[in-house]
Amino acid sequence: MALNPFFLQGSPNEQRLVQELINEQLRIYGVEVVYIPRKFVRKETILKEISSSKFDDNFALEAYINNYDGYSGQGDILTKFGMSLKDDLSLIISKERYEDFIAPFLEAESDEEIVLSSRPREGDLVYFPLGQRLFEVKFVEHEQPFYQLGKLYVYELKCELFEYEDEIIDTSIDEIDTQIQEEGYITTLGLIGLGRTATAFATIGTGYIRQIILNNDGYGYTSPPVVSISSAPFGGTNAIAEAITELKSGVYSIKQIALRNAGAGYTSAPIITITGNGIGAAATCGIETSQSGVISIDVTDGGVGYSTAPYITITGIGVGETATAIASVVGTAQSVSSISITNPGKGYIVPPSVSINGPPILTGIGTYLFNEIVTGSRSGTTARVKSWDFDTKILKVSFVNNVTPNGFFPGETIVGSISSARYSVNTYDNWNPYDKYGDNLQIQTEAESILDFSESNPFGSY
Repeated sequence: MALNPFFLQGSPNEQRLVQELINEQLRIYGVEVVYIPRKFVRKETILKEISSSKFDDNFALEAYINNYDGYSGQGDILTKFGMSLKDDLSLIISKERYEDFIAPFLEAESDEEIVLSSRPREGDLVYFPLGQRLFEVKFVEHEQPFYQLGKLYVYELKCELFEYEDEIIDTSIDEIDTQIQEEGYITTLGLIGLGRTATAFATIGTGYIRQIILNNDGYGYTSPPVVSISSAPFGGTNAIAEAITELKSGVYSIKQIALRNAGAGYTSAPIITITGNGIGAAATCGIETSQSGVISIDVTDGGVGYSTAPYITITGIGVGETATAIASVVGTAQSVSSISITNPGKGYIVPPSVSINGPPILTGIGTYLFNEIVTGSRSGTTARVKSWDFDTKILKVSFVNNVTPNGFFPGETIVGSISSARYSVNTYDNWNPYDKYGDNLQIQTEAESILDFSESNPFGSY
């Protein structure tokens, strides 16, 4: 049977009036909250899980508090892990206001970040200014009141207190952002000025190897061979050398043999033996028994910030040839690991001074910005800035994405993606000293040394 034609069953004008009345009441009796949509940063392609998300937009919106006697939910619960807050909040917002003032902005975002823009979504955040708290939308009720005059006018957002899990929150509202600066998993980087010049000292002596002559450079040495030098007489110092290989015409051969220690006390030329995964290499040497030369150079400070081997200058009082040396920068520390002698020189009366060129940049620059991405220049590890103390050079970061198992390398440069700030890592501790549960493992270890939980009753014998 058709509806009675003499009664209106929700004309557009009636619906428009109801919507405007609801909007007006929300402005009068409601509070202004901040609606913060969740954006997906990375998804797991197999399980379709959201592995990381961010909140970097904010929309002021009037909402009616549907709770009349405080927060609902289970309240404050004392658990074995500490105090757990289970406060819930129910907010009513205008459907028209959301569709007219929030949805158009979300529709302009990437579909990968915003999957659904036409209505509020579970997982979005709402900042409740009266309690200065962030709530997460757990369910969106869109059919209550149930089709008055044939239309829906409001959304009811059923929210729970937000539990932070390393999400990126950068709303540009200090009142919100500062709440999470010390939350989540935070690690600490102790930084220094971008570079520090290495230092070393030389030792002189007589009876040292004056020169190593490479009689045959051999071939097939895909890795540096071992260079063995026969021992010096009793009371002398054994010489130590290393081979430097190169690739020529598709064949690896020995380019040079450098002295890590030229030795001392030799009265006759020692025998040099070269062993490795190639063949044919042979070398002999000559010694100097009358005049002093540089027999070793010891690194006292490897410095920081050396991306390539620095130039070595040796200056001092002598009447013969000037010594020369080359530096090695090995590993991830970006520091000088050793100095090899290419020519010990001769005629030195006192040990000469050793000068090492400084790293490319000696002084750190810039100020890291909250929430910007920083990247390790060598490890490729990235993280989000939590805080930066310029005076102590302490950088707190979270959301660390390890490219290498150990994360950031000591000595590498940390570069800010927005600020372009650049400082070098002095120390890095991937343990979170700000985690209130950070000592749980130690407590458990100590407990297991007292109680044997493999027994059916670790607390007694019955």
